[in-house]
Amino acid sequence: MRVVDVDRLDQLVLSHGPDNPRVVASGNHAVPWTALKAIDGALDRYRLFMLNAPAGVPDRPGVTLETPFIGAGMRDRPSLAYYPSRLSLVPALLRRVTIPDVVVVHTTMPRAGAVSLGVEVNVLRAAIESARSRGGLVVAQLNSQMPFTYGDAVVPVDDIDVAIEVDTPLGELPVRPPTDVHRRIAEHVAGLVPDGATLQLGIGAVPDATLCELRSRRGLRVWSEMISDGVLSLEQAGALSDDRIVTSFAAGSAELYDWLDGNRRIRFLRTERTNDPAVIAQQPAMTSINAALQVDLCAQANASYRDGRVYSGFGGQTDFVVGALHSPAGQAIIALPAWHRATDTSTVLDRLPCPATSFQHTAIVSEHGVAAIWGRTQREQAAGIVEQVAAPGARDALRRAATAN
Repeated sequence: MRVVDVDRLDQLVLSHGPDNPRVVASGNHAVPWTALKAIDGALDRYRLFMLNAPAGVPDRPGVTLETPFIGAGMRDRPSLAYYPSRLSLVPALLRRVTIPDVVVVHTTMPRAGAVSLGVEVNVLRAAIESARSRGGLVVAQLNSQMPFTYGDAVVPVDDIDVAIEVDTPLGELPVRPPTDVHRRIAEHVAGLVPDGATLQLGIGAVPDATLCELRSRRGLRVWSEMISDGVLSLEQAGALSDDRIVTSFAAGSAELYDWLDGNRRIRFLRTERTNDPAVIAQQPAMTSINAALQVDLCAQANASYRDGRVYSGFGGQTDFVVGALHSPAGQAIIALPAWHRATDTSTVLDRLPCPATSFQHTAIVSEHGVAAIWGRTQREQAAGIVEQVAAPGARDALRRAATAN
């Protein structure tokens, strides 16, 4: 690994690789902003591949945005190339289809011949390996404020070609106070989670509120593609077992990042491991709790499309739903408000008008109650969704639709 200044990085990137190279960069709250800005200034044309890109990533003529999971920085962009893919299969995508010419990662300073990818491992190990196997360039933004995490986060410095040094804080994920609706949903979800369960939760008001409701549980385990401050709150409440906490990336507060730094109990593993449904199925009482934008009377969930256009992507929901269903005493729970206030419409529909993100869950939950799904007939499922999940004002129309079908 050779450490250079930013101006020298421009020259190295410009002299490396083909015209219109593919640049794969850390996403979420681990974007290597300084290095990415330098690369954007050096290249007239390139393809930028990121997961959940935040606002502010390069978006100009000459830049083709690529992703299997759309964040605010790429959403509704005309130049977007969206690759539908389960998160567990994105590493294969990077090896076979979207092969990187340049990989830009955000890491710690070197320690004992290695750096740590810190708060985001995700698909980055696969990207590094794919680039190195084909003569690509691996760039690290070394940050003294990045927490040193373990597991697959630890990368030998010999796997990195060139690096720049920065000293900047990580972006924090703001926590919004839950509404009364979110609290009621969380209470229903928490009622399904026993002591000793293994948890997977995403980001959002419902997962955050659910984790608050679980602080009185004991012996909980965590196997999740991501973690945030809610997991730290469970640790502080004594709700977690002594087992290792497994994740692939993290986003949250400075307090969370301090807790992660040097904490060997928390293992950051690559996506191929955390999101492998066969591995997820081995976790005891695996309980997958995910949000959705809409559900229908066939118990299908849409977490990807809004107004007929892709909003985010599959993410890890499909991986964890399948894995949890095969876990001993496992559960795959979908939680959502019954009414969308912005559009003044029901989130429970007769039939989804767009591709389903996931289906065949164990339960669907709203502020009104819980509809048990798996093991019920199609008619029983539909009746449960109407009577227990849908908003009261939407139930008559849904009952008629269910009868007609």
